[in-house]
Order: sequence, then C-alpha cells, then structure tokens
Amino acid sequence: MPFVEQPLQGAGIRIAIDRGGTFTDCLGIIPGKPDVLVKLLSNDPTNYVDAPTEGIRRILEQALNVSIPRGGKIDTSNIESIKMGTTVATNALLERNSTKCALVVTKGFRDLLRIGDQTRPKLFDLNIRRPETLFDDVLEIDERVTLHDSTEDKSTLRDPNRDSYNLERGVGGEAIRVLRPIG
Repeated sequence: MPFVEQPLQGAGIRIAIDRGGTFTDCLGIIPGKPDVLVKLLSNDPTNYVDAPTEGIRRILEQALNVSIPRGGKIDTSNIESIKMGTTVATNALLERNSTKCALVVTKGFRDLLRIGDQTRPKLFDLNIRRPETLFDDVLEIDERVTLHDSTEDKSTLRDPNRDSYNLERGVGGEAIRVLRPIG
C-alpha cells in the first residue's frame, strides 16, 4: 500500500509515555480539556501487569469520564496517537548489564559499535581497553531505508518524483523511502 500523506485530525487523545527503570510517566493531551498526567511505578505486579497500559487506561478513564476495569480490553478508538520513549535500554547500556541478545544492523555495519567514533580519553595511550559488547552475535540485514524529504535544503522538499518512490509510513507518521527492501 503506497504512502499517502494525511493531515493530523486533531480530534483524538494524544498520549506520550516515558518508561523508565523506576517510574513511568504518562501524559494525556485531550482536546478541550486540561492535560492528564499519570506517574506510576514501572514495576508494580500487585496492581498492574504493564505500567504504560495502566497509564493509558487511567488517562482514558479521566478523559472520557468512564470506568475501565484493570486487565480488560481498552477501546483505543478515541486515541489519535501514542508515543513512547524509554530509558530502560539506555540504562542497560550505561550499567553494562543486559540479558543475552543480538545486534541487528544494516548489511555492512557489523563493526559499527566496535569502531564507535574513535574517541579516546588518553589520545596517545597504546594500550586501549574497550569494554566488552553487550550483544553476543551480530545479524546483518540486506536492506536500506532513509527518511524521505530529510534534508536541510528546502528546495528539494516535496520532490515531484515522489510517487515513483517506494514509500512507507513510519511508526511516528514520517515518510520512509525504502531503497532496498528486506530480501
């Protein structure tokens, strides 16, 4: 299905979630009403299974003035968008602890994290010690994508050949140009 640009509707509830290691913050932006902010423990199994889902449930209860039972199915028809960020993966990297995992990258970028940006605290040190990688294996995927219209040269935006490109919609609504599909 080709990418079709659609204007934002603006009538639904927009939800933003920040899931951290200790707390999960959820913000509900409701047209015509005050914003709703919900702060939850990220892990609280005696009260809920998943903090982001619980935050969405609580925002919808306040926004729609209804009671939604915990653990029940949530009607998302009034939600325009949900955007979520997390520091959990960042914390695992900073603290150097994670479960067994693999790194999945575009073909040709296998050594990207090992190479890094070549910064060294001691420029002339001949005995550089690098921390061990957090991943056990690397899987290279033969594909290429780019953001469409991602340029600082505004004269190239809205390319007249746009319809000839293989465009998909990204999770955030952005246009992604598929240069080489996963094969």
